[in-house]
Amino acid sequence: MLSSVTIDPSLFRRTLSHFCTGIVVIAGYDRGGPVGFTAQSLVSLSLDPPLIGFSPSKTSETWSRLRNAKRFCVSILSDDQHDVCRTFSRRADDRFTNVGWSNCASGLPVLDGALAYISCTLEAEHDTGDHFFVVGCVDELEVLRSENEPLLFFRGEIRPGLRANHQG
Repeated sequence: MLSSVTIDPSLFRRTLSHFCTGIVVIAGYDRGGPVGFTAQSLVSLSLDPPLIGFSPSKTSETWSRLRNAKRFCVSILSDDQHDVCRTFSRRADDRFTNVGWSNCASGLPVLDGALAYISCTLEAEHDTGDHFFVVGCVDELEVLRSENEPLLFFRGEIRPGLRANHQG
C-alpha cells in the first residue's frame, strides 16, 4: 500500500542523491539495430536464481523498444567512460555510432571498455510510480576490466571511481 504522506520531490531527489550508485548502459536490439540507455538503479536481487533489477523511466522511449525484445545486456561503466555515459544519456537514435561495442556470446551489445556485462532475459516488469521496476534473469555475465574503477553518480554528478575519491 502506498503511503499517504506528501514528500516534496526536490527534497526526495536531493536526499537520495547522497546515496552513491554506479552507472550502467542497458542495451539490446530493436528492429535489427542496437539501442541503449543509461541507468543508475541496477541492483542484485537474487543469487538463486540469478536475478537483477533496474528502474527505467516510464517516459523512456528506449526501454519501450527493448521491452519487446525480451532480452537486454547491462554494461557496467568504467570511470574512464564519462563520454559514453553522456552519449547514452541523451535522446538520440544514433547512440552507438561513435561508441565501440561488440556482441557477447548471447548476441547482445556490450560496450567496449565496460568493467563487466550481464546478459539477461526479461523476467518481470512492475509499475512503480513514474518508473517501472524491471527484473532480469541472468543468462551470461563476465568481468572484463577488474583493474579499473566504476563510474559513479553522487550528488547529481558523474564522478570518477572509488580510488580517485579517496586519495590522500
